[in-house]
Amino acid sequence: MSETTATPPAAAVPSDKHPFGLYVLFSTEMWERFSYYGMRGLLMYYMTKELFLGDPSTTVFGYATLKSVLESFFGEMSVQALSSQLYGLYTGFVYLTPFFGGIIADRWLGQRKAVIVGGLLMACGEFMLMQQSLFLPALFLLILGNGFFKPNISTQVGNLYPAGDHRRDRAFSIFYVGINVGATLSPLIAGTLGEKYGFKWGFCAAGVGMLLGLAFYLWGQRHLAPDNVMKQAAKNETEKAVEPLTTSDWNKIGALVVLCTLNIVFWGVYEQQGNTLALWVDSNCNRFIFGWEMPATWYQSFNAAMIVGFTPIVLAFWKWQEHRKSEPSSVAKMGIGCFLLGLSFLVLLPGAAAVDADPTAKASLLSLTLCTAILTVGELYLSPVGLSLVTKLAPARMVSMLMGMWFISSFFGNYFSGFMGSFWEKMSHKSFFMMLAGLACFAGLAMFALLKPLKKAISHGDAVEVDV
Repeated sequence: MSETTATPPAAAVPSDKHPFGLYVLFSTEMWERFSYYGMRGLLMYYMTKELFLGDPSTTVFGYATLKSVLESFFGEMSVQALSSQLYGLYTGFVYLTPFFGGIIADRWLGQRKAVIVGGLLMACGEFMLMQQSLFLPALFLLILGNGFFKPNISTQVGNLYPAGDHRRDRAFSIFYVGINVGATLSPLIAGTLGEKYGFKWGFCAAGVGMLLGLAFYLWGQRHLAPDNVMKQAAKNETEKAVEPLTTSDWNKIGALVVLCTLNIVFWGVYEQQGNTLALWVDSNCNRFIFGWEMPATWYQSFNAAMIVGFTPIVLAFWKWQEHRKSEPSSVAKMGIGCFLLGLSFLVLLPGAAAVDADPTAKASLLSLTLCTAILTVGELYLSPVGLSLVTKLAPARMVSMLMGMWFISSFFGNYFSGFMGSFWEKMSHKSFFMMLAGLACFAGLAMFALLKPLKKAISHGDAVEVDV
């Protein structure tokens, strides 16, 4: 495949328009997220309802070894507890491998080839899931493929724009919408196929989605910025690396380490959507709407659809606050995000109490919808703000490494999600949701408590912090 490109897109389009390459990357990421969330939406149901029933040690390659290792740490585990642990390991490792995939692409493979390799590995993994015996090797390929794909598709968005281009921030907002369009559609299509016609057909749909993403990417190669733009920038930064880090640099790095540590708690609670909340909506929610029962996997579309709808509202609200000189600082926004996440689980307490008192009772789907709406706003206050803060505070020659640290915090958060999910059957539902709310609010309190100590370090990278 040729690596040549036309004149860099940023120079070939009017200043008020985005290069066509953005929409190539938008489409590629949309279908990749369709693939990921389609598979993730089915994962817990597949393990607890089919794969791990009976004697999976005879049907699933590597199952006996995996179960033995996990039980050596956590004791005897039920199907649900084991599934929750595996869910946490899988969703965690997909955020660990991008750190290494980015290094490989920067030094040897290049961003374009890395995306193609990652996409092919993930497509193979999705199709392998159609065969029960290949379940664990399939997860390994998906984790590996995501490591190549995830960090290298996003960097190409930035490569489309020259330094200082005012369109860059809006471009990432458009790209973020693409992620959530794919995440919205996947449970409706892959989830429905999996629930109604067999899990393997849901995984097949996810694999087809990944191939569609690759097709868009290969077709649109000539519209993308060349790899050597990023490689040359990395080379220039390396030449400057002999300069020692300043005290200001170390303060900023320390602030990011603290925030990433608290970020682990946020994602551990947030990721219950695909874990225990998936079980809650399946077994404990009344999903009938005017006599029609909504498939349980459709719940996985709620958050993504709300992100698409709420993003312009939240941005407009921040703009209004900015004009009134009352916009919160970056760290304050992240703290607010944690509090909103905790508040969202308090909404579920009345339904949880009813189900605890009478296991045949069903909680309202409306309460789960409200819970998801609140935690979605919390996500918008934390996730994109945190990513922006990394780029503001990280010393130029360490941006990629510190962005990798942010993803590694998501790795620990996702595993923490699986660990907490193993208590789902050991605690009352009300106590479980109260635990999640307490953890999220603790992270929020910690961020606000550390606001002043971090202020000096943060203010060098984020002028808004000076007004806190």
